[in-house]
Amino acid sequence: MANEKKMIVTDLDGTLLKNDKTISKNTIEAINELRMRGHKFVIATARPLRAAKKFLESVETDAGIYHNGALIYKLGEKMDGFQIDSVKKLVDQVLNKYPKASIAVESDDVLYSNFNVEHLWPGTDYIITAADFAELEGKKADKVIIEVSSMEDMERYKEFLSDDLYIQLSENKIGMIMKKNATKSNGIIFLAQSYGINIDDVICFGDDYNDIDMLTLCGTGICMANGVQKAKDAADVLCDTNENDGVAKWIKENILSNQQ
Repeated sequence: MANEKKMIVTDLDGTLLKNDKTISKNTIEAINELRMRGHKFVIATARPLRAAKKFLESVETDAGIYHNGALIYKLGEKMDGFQIDSVKKLVDQVLNKYPKASIAVESDDVLYSNFNVEHLWPGTDYIITAADFAELEGKKADKVIIEVSSMEDMERYKEFLSDDLYIQLSENKIGMIMKKNATKSNGIIFLAQSYGINIDDVICFGDDYNDIDMLTLCGTGICMANGVQKAKDAADVLCDTNENDGVAKWIKENILSNQQ
């Protein structure tokens, strides 16, 4: 590859992290070498900041895109992300019509919930909120989570969404409400512009459905060999699996080896 400065963006689970949720020494060395040569290294994950931090203690990053793009940090400083305004009003509207709804809200890297979330996410840190979510007054939210029993059950909550919000079903039978522009791609565009890096010089790694938008956007989209087929179809190239240090191998062979 040419010697222009690059921005390398990678998902965590199934991509940078091995199956045991660690980052290999080989990968750490590749990232450190990248940054030493002036390239930018960015994490893009669906995880909240607090959940991602524990996996990143061994590696330095330049920026992070969390909650699939709702929250952006650059050198530890919170940037303007794509958050839900007036979240208290939204929650009030839902509870007024469905007072028994199980709701959780991600705001300021804290999960506020009116139900025990352990059966959905064992070991998750959260705060049992007041019945009226009074703590959210005046706050913005990264996402609102509603426990649902099915796609049909989720559909009834669409009436509360403004034009700039959407809700999608997760595998854990939860409906996630987020800003429509809260995507990994928009987070990447924001950071690339802030670094003065052309999108053609952005390289991204992913493995799952929520990586497809960035695999399509970036100059070079790379899917892991363990990725889902739709992500593979969206990518420009494939690399080895997460378990075999696919990210590090590709970086060393295609970037570091060309910049001796």
